[in-house]
Amino acid sequence: MIVTVTLNPALHVDYEAEQITLGASNQITRVRHRTGGRGLAVARVLHTFGHDVIAAGLAGGSAGETIRNELARAGIATRFTRIGAESRRVVAVCDGLRGTVTGFTEPAPYITTEELGRLAADYRSLLDGATAVVLCGSLPAGLPAETYGSLASYAAGAGVPVVLDAGGSALHHGAARRPELVIPELPVTDGGGRRAALDAAGISAPDAAGGSSVVLLTNRGVIALTSEGEWSAELPATAMASVLESRNEVAGTRDALVAGFVPGIALAWSWPDTLRHAVALAASVIPSGEVDLAAYEELLPLVEVTGPRASWLADSQRSGSG
Repeated sequence: MIVTVTLNPALHVDYEAEQITLGASNQITRVRHRTGGRGLAVARVLHTFGHDVIAAGLAGGSAGETIRNELARAGIATRFTRIGAESRRVVAVCDGLRGTVTGFTEPAPYITTEELGRLAADYRSLLDGATAVVLCGSLPAGLPAETYGSLASYAAGAGVPVVLDAGGSALHHGAARRPELVIPELPVTDGGGRRAALDAAGISAPDAAGGSSVVLLTNRGVIALTSEGEWSAELPATAMASVLESRNEVAGTRDALVAGFVPGIALAWSWPDTLRHAVALAASVIPSGEVDLAAYEELLPLVEVTGPRASWLADSQRSGSG
């Protein structure tokens, strides 16, 4: 069982109208609800591939209940800790005449100390029987920056590997507990920037003694910094053009990439197999945010994996450069 944790989920409410007039009452022709939040998106992708997954985290109010119901309709089990405040909504209004979309994002709910305590208890109960934990996304108001660090420590104590996908201080505190895999938000360029990305995240490159492996996104694929050395994975130039386009225009590409690394961490796949799976999965996301399984099967053997190379790790330790 894989546990995904989303501490700041959102209910996306999409409105469509023939025309929107500011300062007037507008007739909506269509309303659609969908769940939002990195951990929930990761759970959907994992479920698509037949993994046993539970979506956990924090949810409250009518928005939280709708999030639970939407996931249940998709066949995904949930174990959210209930909060008193309303989970946030993200409203998008589409003007059919102009083809424009206007968005409104509500603030994150405030989480009390008592709710944080219940979250910790609920989370620890899920670790029994878990094969991996995915911690990803932003923290709502009221949660300390070290929250991911505490959750990672609980998992380590239970012998459950952790994949951490976050940014800012939440990433820094979580990475300090040395989860199995860290995926910083900051991308790097093909020409370098690895050291800058690691420094910005406040994490160290892994070494022969072990520690967290780190995955960095580039404009051509991904780089994995592991105790074995540096791996890289990308699609050929002909296929990469569509990947670059999808990263700019298709929601869920990064979430699919994160989901792609989870089975490898949980089941101890080789790095080449893990990288091929993750890169092909990210490139298979369609505009709806779902994964095209036929495209995945077609792209999987095309992913080019090279490594491990130890030169950058050794050079960076000597020079401190990226």
